[in-house]
Amino acid sequence: MIFPHAHSDWAPYLDEACETFTNIIDAVRRFEPCVVVCDDIARVSGYFADTHNLHFVHYRTDDTWARDCSAITVIEEGKGKLLDFTFTGWGGKFDASRDNGLSRFMAPYNTLPTQTIDLILEGGALESNGEGVLLTTAECLLNPNRNAHLDKAATEALLKKTLHVSEILWLSHGYLAGDDTDSHIDTLARFIDPQTIMYITCNDPKDEHYEALKAMEAQLQSFRQNSGEPYRLIALPMTEAIFFEDERLPATYANFLILNGAVLLPIYNDPHDEEAIATCKAAFPLREIVPIDCSVLIRQHGSLHCVTMHFPLPAAFATS
Repeated sequence: MIFPHAHSDWAPYLDEACETFTNIIDAVRRFEPCVVVCDDIARVSGYFADTHNLHFVHYRTDDTWARDCSAITVIEEGKGKLLDFTFTGWGGKFDASRDNGLSRFMAPYNTLPTQTIDLILEGGALESNGEGVLLTTAECLLNPNRNAHLDKAATEALLKKTLHVSEILWLSHGYLAGDDTDSHIDTLARFIDPQTIMYITCNDPKDEHYEALKAMEAQLQSFRQNSGEPYRLIALPMTEAIFFEDERLPATYANFLILNGAVLLPIYNDPHDEEAIATCKAAFPLREIVPIDCSVLIRQHGSLHCVTMHFPLPAAFATS
């Protein structure tokens, strides 16, 4: 995870942001080690009662969306590898030069080798079922602001080669108001096992998301596994409209984080929080469901999964 600092967009409400990130990191480290990238180790370590399962790295970033600017782990010939794609601030919307350099900076710490891939790609745009199927959105991966020189066929071929997947499921519907990412899949629909997809749904015809999310639901229902069977689908509710400074925020329960033994679920002080918690408890009976208030995160148009990234424990930290 990347901790907020005064030179990031969190500055207007930095204390609130730091509290939320601390809550997430404390929840993560109950179940697995957490590497915290920060501009000032002394400042950031002071937010924690102890350093159990915490490892601090000094690096100043532009922002804190670790899911999108970090390397992506793949298994190649039985061995792990980190793929360092290019991060451009979601199609050049924001300065991202420091964020784009994070994976190169972290390379000496990592257990696995890092390979640079000449492709603009963010981790939040990808969902894998772990058995060769990739779920993504055309709005993001085929957007001219990412890789305009590649058409769909070329993009698909490159993704299959680098990510070692055999099939790509393209969603052509679904969006969230206030989203800067051009419809990242991790805000809309998520694999929770090879046959099951959790997704957000909207049942209010008056909501601006209604038509797009109903079309997305129909498309998810049309997808088929290799066996010919449809995927098992589990619907998560839509929040009520949440606004900050007259802008609707992209609150989504689909932005959960699966850990070793737990699922961290973003909640928003919303009437649908309890329904989302109950849905996740039923879907993950062997994992502890840990709700975390992410009302502050969505002010910057992301949520819990967006500020985290999984990767194998770096060798430099393995015995510390």
